[in-house]
Amino acid sequence: MPVGRWVLREACWQAKKWQATALHPIRMAVEFRDKNFLSSLQTTLKETGLEPRHLELEQTESVLMQHVESTALVLAELRAMGLHLAVDDFGTGYSSLSYLSQFPISSLKIDKSFVQRILSAHDNAPVISAVINMGRSLMQQVIAEGVETQEQVAFLQSRDCDEAQGYYFSPPMVAEQAAKFLKTGISGTVLQ
Repeated sequence: MPVGRWVLREACWQAKKWQATALHPIRMAVEFRDKNFLSSLQTTLKETGLEPRHLELEQTESVLMQHVESTALVLAELRAMGLHLAVDDFGTGYSSLSYLSQFPISSLKIDKSFVQRILSAHDNAPVISAVINMGRSLMQQVIAEGVETQEQVAFLQSRDCDEAQGYYFSPPMVAEQAAKFLKTGISGTVLQ
């Protein structure tokens, strides 16, 4: 089985395990690249019993823009199934805003390279503010990646960024540790 299919299946199984242990339903995010992804996705959801609304598929903007017409069709099918769709590493590729507004995207994930330079000499604050405003205008959730400091959190909160992820909240952890982390009631990523 290709690695991508294995990762998808394991992520769906893990989400179901956490739901079975009385953890509130979370949305599991998985990056995908396979062009023939749709049929294996449907099979995986059926095998694992995970409801599509609990799965978010991430794709970088560069990959989305490679085959715009076929991408739009696949994204529409995925969205019709009830999945959430995210543009990962937003700001690092060469997207067309006209296409971006036409894709059925749920979330924009601001690349960590922008977040890490919020308060530096190469200040990215205006870019991040613009992405947050654009996401809000397009009715998309905006997530900042790579958050490592309280200053970054404060900046993102002041701009009403929806969510953040990064080492400030937690380093990567194995499933058992993540379950304990989630049970403590620490939201970890919500900025409100």
